[in-house]
Amino acid sequence: MEIKSDIQIAQETEMADIREIAAAAGIEEKYLEPYGRYKAKVDYNLLEEKKETPDGKLILVTAISPTPAGEGKTTTSVGLADALHQMGVNVMAALREPSLGPVFGIKGGAAGGGYAQVVPMEDINLHFTGDFHAIGAANNLIAAMLDNHIQQGNALNIDPRRITWKRAVDMNDRQLRNIVCGLGGKANGVPREDGFEITVASEVMAIMCLAKNIDDLKEKLASIIVGYTYDNKPVTVRDIKAQGAAAALLKDALKPNLVQTLEKTPAFVHCGPFANIAHGCNSIMATKMALKLADYVVTEAGFAADLGAEKFVDIKCRKAGLKPSACVIVATVKALKYHGGVKREDLAQENLAALEKGLPNLLQHVENVTQHFGLPAVVAINEFPTDTEAEIRLVEEKCRELGVNVVLSQVWGKGGKGGLKLAEEVLRLCQCENHFDFVYPLDIPIKEKIETIARKIYRADGVIFENNAKKQLAQLEELGFNDVPVCMAKTQFSFSDNPALLGAPRDFSITVTDLKIDAGAGFIVAKTGNIMTMPGLPKVPAAEKIDVDNTGRITGLF
Repeated sequence: MEIKSDIQIAQETEMADIREIAAAAGIEEKYLEPYGRYKAKVDYNLLEEKKETPDGKLILVTAISPTPAGEGKTTTSVGLADALHQMGVNVMAALREPSLGPVFGIKGGAAGGGYAQVVPMEDINLHFTGDFHAIGAANNLIAAMLDNHIQQGNALNIDPRRITWKRAVDMNDRQLRNIVCGLGGKANGVPREDGFEITVASEVMAIMCLAKNIDDLKEKLASIIVGYTYDNKPVTVRDIKAQGAAAALLKDALKPNLVQTLEKTPAFVHCGPFANIAHGCNSIMATKMALKLADYVVTEAGFAADLGAEKFVDIKCRKAGLKPSACVIVATVKALKYHGGVKREDLAQENLAALEKGLPNLLQHVENVTQHFGLPAVVAINEFPTDTEAEIRLVEEKCRELGVNVVLSQVWGKGGKGGLKLAEEVLRLCQCENHFDFVYPLDIPIKEKIETIARKIYRADGVIFENNAKKQLAQLEELGFNDVPVCMAKTQFSFSDNPALLGAPRDFSITVTDLKIDAGAGFIVAKTGNIMTMPGLPKVPAAEKIDVDNTGRITGLF
């Protein structure tokens, strides 16, 4: 039997006109701004009209620590939404937009997989509705106005050595991590060290995700700290008068994007920060709009539960006043065996000993979700043909010891039909007792927040603050940023800050190398280990396999 690629499946599916999808979701045409036939923006004024409408129930999808074997978080999210749709439930998905960096780097496409995808997948994976371009332009406008202010006399007394604002590009380009700009003589600017970060790691992306409306967006942009003066005072976007122009660039990007799944379930796909170096959740506006339109909303948080889900809880839910009703933790037998020490080329072989050795990774994520986030949870095993009954049974036994059910998810091969059992369990969990809570209170010191996350969620022995981070910590406290959440920037591959420590490591410390306030987004970024905000391409980038023919048909996006 021919195994079709994700892009083949997507291209062979007949999509509905986006106006039909909008009508089915209860979106009046006056709020719809079509971008062609199959995607549209939805005017955020819809939220104001529906402010008295009760919210639906929110279902969070997260996963175990990522491996090269894959976990299928987006695939599971889409398949679960389709399964609920098949059951006659009024449901929407609220997902993140893919970044061009991973699309051309390691991942290829990132709109789900198999028969559980959002479409048009080529558009979603590439330029989509131009949101990321707008975010990059707004980011770089701020950078240009900042440098121009210095060039035109520097009335604010900005120290060029203490500029914290970086330029952004939505591409994995290690060559731009550290640069020197302003060369070529007096007319070309003031020479200084600079750098780029990938657009999805930028504070403008975080602000887009966390803004509640256009006025909130402008205020958040104005509050961004771009650097410091010679006498150590912060300089904001408000000081350089850039917030209005930046907001003008973002006014359309702020509107959530409406698309559909292969089974025509309505889905918002909007904003997409990485969960290892940013907070890893789609926009508050898209999530809240979906909750006003549907009885159940399936959303995802990036990477594993120690990153995306923790930030979903401690940052997004805090700022948006959200309370999830249930959580799905996605795992694969292959990935668990990888955590147990099996080489990638041997993952198709049954290996119960390695599976048992890798299971603590899943179990720690389960404990975090149920005990520290206080959410009812189910483990979804994303099925591979090589999984054996004995392996599935072992995972079930270990999870049930923690009081959590395990459901085999077959959505990749069967679409919504393969997720019906998972959907039934999720509906049951949504009616269960819910003890949702944050990992830490806001009114404790910054250092203590970081240590609480490290000890509770990662199971670290403690946190080491490098000298640079200690100085930054003192400055943040002096500036009064004690009552904001922390966004941990950490490798996604391990609970530790060392990507080689797989499974559920113990006897380790987390090293904080850098602390930065994203005052506009409203959180402190704590960089750990060797984490970078500009990834590089791998030895064989996915871009090498992507092509387009003379009819405009794209291939190679998985």
